[in-house]
Amino acid sequence: MILLLLVTLLWAFSFSLIGVYLAGQVDSYFSVLTRVLLATLVFLPFLNWRTPPRSALILMAIGAVQLGLMYLFYYQSFLLLSVPEVLLFTIFTPVYIALIYDLMARRFSLRDSLWNLSVASIAVAGAAIIRWGDLSDDYWRGFFVVQGANLCFATGQVAYRQFMQSAGARGETLAPRQTFGWFFIGASIVALLAWAILGKPHYPDSPLQWGVLLWLGAAASGLGYFLWNKGATRVSPGTLAAMNNALIPAGLLVNLLIWNRDADLPRLVGGGLLIAAAVALSEWHSKRRPRRT
Repeated sequence: MILLLLVTLLWAFSFSLIGVYLAGQVDSYFSVLTRVLLATLVFLPFLNWRTPPRSALILMAIGAVQLGLMYLFYYQSFLLLSVPEVLLFTIFTPVYIALIYDLMARRFSLRDSLWNLSVASIAVAGAAIIRWGDLSDDYWRGFFVVQGANLCFATGQVAYRQFMQSAGARGETLAPRQTFGWFFIGASIVALLAWAILGKPHYPDSPLQWGVLLWLGAAASGLGYFLWNKGATRVSPGTLAAMNNALIPAGLLVNLLIWNRDADLPRLVGGGLLIAAAVALSEWHSKRRPRRT
């Protein structure tokens, strides 16, 4: 829990740094590539090159999804939405974590699917309130792009937690510090391919932008994802899901107090409360229904 709290504080500034200094100014694919390469360099000196090939490939695949694909969605969302909107729309990550655990346990039912559809409708209504009167195609595209990022992030967290626990049960020694480099290598491959195919020559043109990328890559990504995934293996699935939303008030507080003081707070609060109510309903339902083993 302490590790997750520390990373929450570390990440609280990341949303605003991207939205204020990078989005629309530096090519998003170049930003993603730079960030994951810097994170890779942090852990490359510790990497155990004798890691079993199967384990290395699984860690690379997890990194490709949780960090590589997630960042591609995530950085695109800042071109379509404001920082507070991006933050609020990440609130669905705990729901996705719960759903992915259920998927692995084969606990789905038609009744649950209809419930989830109803909850999603409430959440979409909350999103509409935030931008009522300016519900452009870009806005809704941004909303669903953030959900793509949320799904990737949730999938990676569940997969890493399950993989590390199953490896320990098999007696396989995988020291996180010596194997997490594979996670970043997988993310780097995705980022490199995306930049080579879709990237544009819009690079940082100031020391400040380079400094932001350095901080986001080495600290927020390198140290942050290592500590977050390590913390994820030490808490229950319910705690992990709840901690995913602790970042939202922290990030909103930083953004609204420092960078976005002119935000439409009534709509932001009203829509945010409706979205939060949808998530609370989903959590209540998931705890109330009987568990099948």
